[in-house]
Amino acid sequence: VQAAPATAPVIEETAQRLRFELEGVGFDGRLHAAPSGDAGIVWVFGSGGGLGGPAGGIYARLGASLVSRGVTSLELDYRRLRDLESCVADLLAGVAHLEGLGRKRIVLVGHSFGGRVVMEAALRAPSVVGVAALSSVDAPGVVERLAPRSLLLLHGQADEVVPASVSVGLFKRAGEPK
Repeated sequence: VQAAPATAPVIEETAQRLRFELEGVGFDGRLHAAPSGDAGIVWVFGSGGGLGGPAGGIYARLGASLVSRGVTSLELDYRRLRDLESCVADLLAGVAHLEGLGRKRIVLVGHSFGGRVVMEAALRAPSVVGVAALSSVDAPGVVERLAPRSLLLLHGQADEVVPASVSVGLFKRAGEPK
């Protein structure tokens, strides 16, 4: 896995674009690097990929605001949209990048399809201490094995794409802490 600064300039005061490459295919990231601290977050969007996340770019806003609290975060795109195993590998490349920066306690945040991606990836990365799934799709056989990692599920009742009942079911099947 290689991550290098992309040719694009710094996006905002606390962010730097990165370009990752796996299996000869590149994908983008945006790093909000805190000068110190051992905490990190990797953010992924849904099946459409991209950076920024739901709610008009909430990942970028949160990433920028968490820098002052010593939290480094990385927004990641996907190489192959809707391909679960590729998306998990991309996320694990992001985790490895944060680990290389000295981040030892990492939380994964994913929206919709990204909720499934973060749950799958958490099972494969010992440095992951928590998962937040926003309006997640189902993760049968996965959510049950997340403990002892912390799990946060957020889902709006008016969601027209993924019913909120999916998160209710995930919550019921998940172990503690949740």
